[in-house]
Amino acid sequence: MNKLRLGLVAVSMLCVVFFAGMPAADAYEEGAVSNGGTIKGKVTFQGEVPMRKVIPTKDAEVCGGIREDPLITMGSGNGVIDAIAYLKDVQKGKKWVKPARSPILDNKNCRFHPPVQVIPVGMNVAIHNSDPVLHNTHGFLIKSTMFNVAMPKQGMQVERPLNRPGIIRIECDSHGWMRGWIYVADNPYYAMTGKDGTFTISDVPPGNYTLVIWQEHMGAKEMPVTVKAKETVNVPFEIPK
Repeated sequence: MNKLRLGLVAVSMLCVVFFAGMPAADAYEEGAVSNGGTIKGKVTFQGEVPMRKVIPTKDAEVCGGIREDPLITMGSGNGVIDAIAYLKDVQKGKKWVKPARSPILDNKNCRFHPPVQVIPVGMNVAIHNSDPVLHNTHGFLIKSTMFNVAMPKQGMQVERPLNRPGIIRIECDSHGWMRGWIYVADNPYYAMTGKDGTFTISDVPPGNYTLVIWQEHMGAKEMPVTVKAKETVNVPFEIPK
């Protein structure tokens, strides 16, 4: 009997560990939002754009030569492209319209395309290699590996699940200068900035929120925002020099 009890305890402990490591299923509750408000903003930058010197060390016929890449991509009117605005810790709200297919992360000319994107948690990312050289696409959430895919052949495509929310930094273990980013969202209240640096987050239930602005060079900055029923709140944001 004691052995049986010990066995049951061991199984129970294993179940607890297993399920604790799994992402929460359907943590976000969808529903109708009849009196929602809107958050609008523009992300800007003033001054000289910081640059990153890229020195390709192999596969020059595909990767190209030495160059400088901007760490802040500028659009019209000092607007910043490829910044992400999102609300933290939203438990329920509007219906989440997700992509019908797995979004693609392409290795092309030794760059990641798109360099920045948002993918809902629980979906897959389709990692593709358009180059005739080996790429090893490696995604990190802080220090934890989310995926690590060797792609030796041109045209290869492999899907990997994104089961934890947060900002994933993407590198290529074969070409150390390659960088890309995926924000894995745990709710639908997010937007990427357009060509003029503007963003819109709509159908937000009235209340107090934490708005996060993320950009590759800056990282994440948080600010409080209050949304009122059927009103629009404007949130301008300037990336510090």
